[in-house]
Amino acid sequence: MEKIWLKNYAPDVPATIDPNEYQSLAELISRVAERFGDLPGYTNMGQTYSYAKMDQLSRQIAGFFQEKLKLKKGDRLAIMLPNTLQFIAVMLAALRVGIVVVNVNPLYTAHELEHQLNDSGSKAVIVLANFANMLEKAKPTLRSVEYIIVTQLGDMFSGLKGLLTNWVVRRIKKMVPAYKLPESISFKRLLQLSKKTKLTPVTVDSEDIAFLQYTGGTTGLAKGAVLSHRNMVSNILQIKAVMNSQIEDGKEHIITALPLYHIFSLTVCCFCFMACGGEQTLVTNPRDLPNFLKLLASRPFSFFVGVNSLFHALNQQAGFANIDFTDLKMTIAGGMAVQESVAHKWHEITGKLITEGYGLTEASPVVSVNPVYVKQFNASIGLPLPSTDITIRDKLGQEQPIGGEGELWVRGPQVMKGYWSLPRASHDVITEDGWLKTGDVARIDEEGFLYLVDRIKDMLIVSGFNVYPNEVENVLASYPGVSEVAVIGVPSERTGQAVKAIIVATEKIDETDLKAYCRQRLTAYKTPKIIEFRESLPKSNVGKVLRRELHEPA
Repeated sequence: MEKIWLKNYAPDVPATIDPNEYQSLAELISRVAERFGDLPGYTNMGQTYSYAKMDQLSRQIAGFFQEKLKLKKGDRLAIMLPNTLQFIAVMLAALRVGIVVVNVNPLYTAHELEHQLNDSGSKAVIVLANFANMLEKAKPTLRSVEYIIVTQLGDMFSGLKGLLTNWVVRRIKKMVPAYKLPESISFKRLLQLSKKTKLTPVTVDSEDIAFLQYTGGTTGLAKGAVLSHRNMVSNILQIKAVMNSQIEDGKEHIITALPLYHIFSLTVCCFCFMACGGEQTLVTNPRDLPNFLKLLASRPFSFFVGVNSLFHALNQQAGFANIDFTDLKMTIAGGMAVQESVAHKWHEITGKLITEGYGLTEASPVVSVNPVYVKQFNASIGLPLPSTDITIRDKLGQEQPIGGEGELWVRGPQVMKGYWSLPRASHDVITEDGWLKTGDVARIDEEGFLYLVDRIKDMLIVSGFNVYPNEVENVLASYPGVSEVAVIGVPSERTGQAVKAIIVATEKIDETDLKAYCRQRLTAYKTPKIIEFRESLPKSNVGKVLRRELHEPA
C-alpha cells in the first residue's frame, strides 16, 4: 500500500527511523546514564534514584547474576513485580548482560505461573513478598527454576523509610500472606552480596532476545512473543519520533501508573521516556484511587499514560478536577479502545485530549498513533509510525482499497521474531515477506488515518489486559455440573469489556460458588463477572459454538 499517511505527518516527524542508532537496549541504558546521570530517573513512594545511581546498582546486580547465580547470556529471568524501583534495577541488570527478561503478572494464579515459567524455561524468578505464596504453590510443578529472589516493597528505600514501609505492609496492613520458600534469596541479601561482585562485560547484539512477552494470541495457552533488542529499540525510536515536538530532553515528568510488565507501559513509559531523560513516577497500586489522587496533586507532571478504564475511574473520582493540569502536555492511551464519553469527560476536566494509538504485543507494541496536532477525539487509532508499512487484506490475502475493511497487516522493524518455540504458530501470523497478521479488522481513509472496526478473533480486552475465552472455558468446564460453556465479552463502562460465561448445566449450580471456584484458578480480571444459564448453545454444522450469536438474548 502506498504510504498515503506520510502527507499528514507533522513537519518534524521523519518517514523513517534508524533501527541501528543503538546496537541494543544495553547500549541505550549506558548512553542514558552518561548523558542524564545526575538527573532524577525513577521515583517510587517518595524515594528517587538518579540515572547514575540506578545504572551503578544495575551493574552490581548484573555482576551478582553472573557470579552467584551463574546466569549467562540467553538465560531467562522472570520478573514478578508491580511498579517498583526493584523492577527497574533488576530489568536493567538483566538486559545489560544479555539475560532475557520474562515479564510475569504478579497477580497470576499457580496454574498460570506454571505454564509461563515452564514454557519460558526461566532459570530465576524475582517476586514481591506479597505474592510469594502463589509462587510457593506453583513451585512443585516448575521444571527450570533454580533460584528465587524475594523482595519487600521498601527494600530500595533508604534507611528508616525502608524498614518502616516493610513493617507497615507486613504487620499493619497484613498484605503479605504466609509463604515458605526456604531456599530463596532475599533482595536485601542480594544487594549486600552484589557490592562484592564484578561485572563481566557481555556483547549484546541487535538480534539477541530482550524479552519473552507472553500473549495468548487467539486460542489455547499464552505464547511468548520473542522481542529482540532491535525490535524494542526500533519501537522506542518510532514513538519518540512522533512525540518529538512535545518532549524536552531531561525535563519531562511521567506518571507510570500502568504496570511495567505490560508491554505498552514498558515501551512507552519506561524506555521511551528513559531515552529522553525524563523522570518516571512509578505508581505501585493505581487502584488505590485516593492515594493516587494525592500523588497526582503533589507535584506537576507533563505526561500521563493510561487505558480507558483508568481514565474512567479517575474521571469519576471526587477531587480529580481539582488537580492542576497546567503542565500536562499529553495524555497517551493504548491497550484498549477509548470510549468517546470517557475521552470527552477527560478533556473537560484536564483540558487535554487523550491521544490514542494502536498496538499489539507482537509489534513491541505500537503500530500507529494520532499526530500531536490532533485536538479533538476522532475515533481513529492514528497514522502508522515511521518505518512502518500497513495493508488491509481480505480473507484471500488480497489488498483492499481505501475505505475497504479487512484484516490489518503490519510490517516494520518492531515486529517480533516469532513465538517462543512455536514455529508453526509463528508461520501462521508472519508471512514469508515479513507481514504480521494482526487478527484485527480495520480500514484506512484517504488521509491515511486508521480505524479499528472489530476483532476477528474472540479475545477480550478487560482493563487493557487480554483475556482468552478458551482458558476461562477450560476452568469452567472442569466444575461439576457444567456440560457446555462459552465465554464472550460484554461492554463495561468501568473495564471496557467484562467476561460473561454462558453455561449449559446438568444440575443446579450456585453462581457464587462457581465464581469462587474460578477465582482460585484465574486472575481477577479473567474471572466471569456475569454468568447466564441456557438450555443449549448455538453451534455450526460441525459443532463449533457460534460466539457471535451469544451476544443476542436467548
